[in-house]
Amino acid sequence: MTKKSKDKSGKAKASKAPKPLLAEVVRAGEGFELSSVDPAGTPGFSGSRSDAEEALAEGTPQLSDLQERLWAESRGGGTRSVLLVVQGMDTSGKGGIMRHVVSTVDPQGIRYTAFKAPTAEERAHDFLWRIRNALPGAGQLGVFDRSHYEDVLIARVLSLVPKATWTRRYATINRFESQLVDKGTTVLKVMLHISKDEQKARLAERLERPDKHWKYNPGDLDQRAHWDEYMEAYQAALTKCSTDQAPWHVIPANHKWYARWAVQRLLLDVLEGLNPTWPVADFDVAAEKARLSAL
Repeated sequence: MTKKSKDKSGKAKASKAPKPLLAEVVRAGEGFELSSVDPAGTPGFSGSRSDAEEALAEGTPQLSDLQERLWAESRGGGTRSVLLVVQGMDTSGKGGIMRHVVSTVDPQGIRYTAFKAPTAEERAHDFLWRIRNALPGAGQLGVFDRSHYEDVLIARVLSLVPKATWTRRYATINRFESQLVDKGTTVLKVMLHISKDEQKARLAERLERPDKHWKYNPGDLDQRAHWDEYMEAYQAALTKCSTDQAPWHVIPANHKWYARWAVQRLLLDVLEGLNPTWPVADFDVAAEKARLSAL
């Protein structure tokens, strides 16, 4: 039964249901189809670009405060941490997330890793070895720019390992992430989803502007040639590895301003849910005030 209230005229009116968290709106749940997600959409946000940029600015001090509290909590013995995993095709805006969201908080509580092609040493170990070495410690916000999912994305598309090998990795990833959560790490996984046309426009801009040439990689076109195969690989990863403990969230990323707001909002909701607290002083505060005043 819908709860009703009265307006100024005394007439009954239905109360609005609370808005769902953004995580619920963009989650890759049961029956998820990547092809049904509009890369130009703005789910969970009805405002304009300027509204999103204003909301992003307003959320920055709140995100900074929550992250500092999480870091401070660990100084008092807390063991919790957060891991943000960001995946997406080339030009999807991963760098913008790092600059406009992650870099706004205290760097001492951040552990950032950009995963490139594995080194000879990394290839000598199992595919999760380098991931384990980059995990956040207590109180840290860990950030993966690309991640272990490359081992079921590019490894699958380019046949870098046998099919039997990458097929087994989905279950291995799920066990690994479940163990992280059990140990106190909240895992927030985000795919920045852009359209093929938008990627072409962004690559063209990089070629047109000398100040963007440094961002252009001729190899990006080689990967673009496998677009459909990558979409199939993402579909598999999103559905096979979106679990209750570590669900996937798909963020339409044709509008950079929306993607930045959305990732910040997801992080804010995660940290608000954790509600980290300032550690209690392990010294006599009143005594220390008296000592200070006497000096």
